[in-house]
Amino acid sequence: MAETTTGAARDGAVAIKGRTPWQITKGRLTRDKITMVALGVAVFFALIAAIAPLLTAWKIIDPYSTHPELVGGLGSLPLGNFGGVSWSHLMGVEPGIGRDIFSRVISGLTTSLTVAVSAALFSVALGTVVGIIAGTAGGWVDWLLSRITEFVLSFPQTLMLIALSTIVIDLVKTALGVSRTPASMLFMILVMGFFGWPNFARIIRGQVLSLREREFVEAARSLGAGRWRIYFKELLPHLWAPILVYGTLIMPQNIATEAALGFLGVGIQAPTPSFGSILNDSVHYASVDPAYFIFPGVTLFLVVLSFNLLGDGLRDALDPKADRQ
Repeated sequence: MAETTTGAARDGAVAIKGRTPWQITKGRLTRDKITMVALGVAVFFALIAAIAPLLTAWKIIDPYSTHPELVGGLGSLPLGNFGGVSWSHLMGVEPGIGRDIFSRVISGLTTSLTVAVSAALFSVALGTVVGIIAGTAGGWVDWLLSRITEFVLSFPQTLMLIALSTIVIDLVKTALGVSRTPASMLFMILVMGFFGWPNFARIIRGQVLSLREREFVEAARSLGAGRWRIYFKELLPHLWAPILVYGTLIMPQNIATEAALGFLGVGIQAPTPSFGSILNDSVHYASVDPAYFIFPGVTLFLVVLSFNLLGDGLRDALDPKADRQ
């Protein structure tokens, strides 16, 4: 009888297997159906944005060519039902000049995601460096970096983007010898990235304050590890969770900011397609040609919503205090 019990205990011990943090996170994500759907939608939009330049080069989509034969009548509205929707023009055509809305939305997705991703990477990189240094160094270094962070936080991002747009874009055009579109994109990346890092730096600093006294950091110090090794070899690998979550959550904010600036006429402007410039043009036809406003608006809504839901799901999945049942 004792041998049987011992064998059963042994079998039970073998059946119990430990799980890595990645396996735990993966299990939580796969159980969250909303997050998985959001992940699929976000990946779909990202792939479309990545291949859009190739589709334009291969003439599969054409965001710039006009089709005056497809518009006519009062106000040069699109011919046909619901803004000229057809198999050739899945979202219809623009009033007045007849450009394909589907092609412009796809190309605008590339523009918006390029700006949003680049600005997010800038914010995450700068915020990570400042947060790690402030949280580890302490003393006057922490005090100085914290005051700089609070100083940058005191500036409203959208207002600064509008106020600095004309001056900075002209300076970039002159300094780099580029046209307005790349200058506008670089301007928005730099300004959104610069004003986006302080919140992340404070998050990383709080995480580092709880990590810097841990045994592995003390062991690295005792072995003579330098300051930069402790920053980026010991602490940084333990910060990937907040980095991933914050980077995902700041993406929809950057996309919406780029669209808002284009709508206000201080961001990327026509004929270069972007969500902001398309919505700025379409709002004038919202009552007579609702398709021109609905299709780009719904696409922008789905992009922002998918990244928001993905960020929320990742935050819950990576939370060590989350329910594991």
